[in-house]
Amino acid sequence: MKSLVSIAVLGVLALPAVAAELPEWAYPVNPTPKPPDATAQKTLPGSTKSYTQAQIDDGFNPPDWYPQDHPTMPAVVAHGHKETNARACALCHLTSGGGHPESAGIAGLPVRYILRQMAEFKIGMRNGARAAAMIPIAKGLDDKEFRAAAEYYASLKQPVWYKIVETDTVPKSYLGNGAMRFPVENGGTEPLGKRIIELPQNDESAESRDPRTGFVAHVPTGSIRRGETLVADGGGGKTVGCSICHGPDLKGIGDVPPIAGRSPMYIFRQLNDIKLGTRAGSMVPLMKAVVQNLTEDDMISIAAYLVSKGL
Repeated sequence: MKSLVSIAVLGVLALPAVAAELPEWAYPVNPTPKPPDATAQKTLPGSTKSYTQAQIDDGFNPPDWYPQDHPTMPAVVAHGHKETNARACALCHLTSGGGHPESAGIAGLPVRYILRQMAEFKIGMRNGARAAAMIPIAKGLDDKEFRAAAEYYASLKQPVWYKIVETDTVPKSYLGNGAMRFPVENGGTEPLGKRIIELPQNDESAESRDPRTGFVAHVPTGSIRRGETLVADGGGGKTVGCSICHGPDLKGIGDVPPIAGRSPMYIFRQLNDIKLGTRAGSMVPLMKAVVQNLTEDDMISIAAYLVSKGL
């Protein structure tokens, strides 16, 4: 089922508003939250810490399960800026930068790229349906905080965060805490169809914001090979080969970001947002020729291939 979303495009391009049907699997909407448990203590293997779910979901003091795994976090990453309602970066992107499917993995991104994205969120040039969470955060931080967060996450090695499965069926799932999908207990399977479904490798770990355990990306059968053709040489003129800008190993060049091994849901959203015009910015014109002829199936295949390159 798809929901009709009216998207207003802001920013210097001053594009007209457009309406588009956004696939719900790629643009999850937070369910009505239940009050998190503030009593039961949770633990994770190899950690000396314990937190309640209420503490885990605290936007201004999210958990740091493994302090030994990362450099000292700047205040903006660990706690955000409560006075301006800018939540901590580690809440969604985790202390490792691995992120969740509904947000983004940002470990290892170039400093200049992160700074540019934060500035573009702040002035409304990134205005897609999933940008709503980032816009108030960007507006609530200053340039020093932008740089502190960017330098922290750029210093981290991108984790091997995904297992990938080509399949025709997928476990039935539901949107739970944090707009993440979780499998329905004893729910069986359903056709995957033309979707990408990301499920936790461990449900408890994901809900606990575990920075060591990632996700399983279920992608349509045959999509990786099809995506390789599109990524490698543009699919015979349908698009532009990705290595021209993102490098022969797809791990970025200068401030052009690495795209191998990233969330396929996230990659799909960015391609789709650029095509719709809801993601603008100084470098986006270079991507317009890439996306203009792509179908949803093409974007799914490209995303599937790119995540497979991070294994």
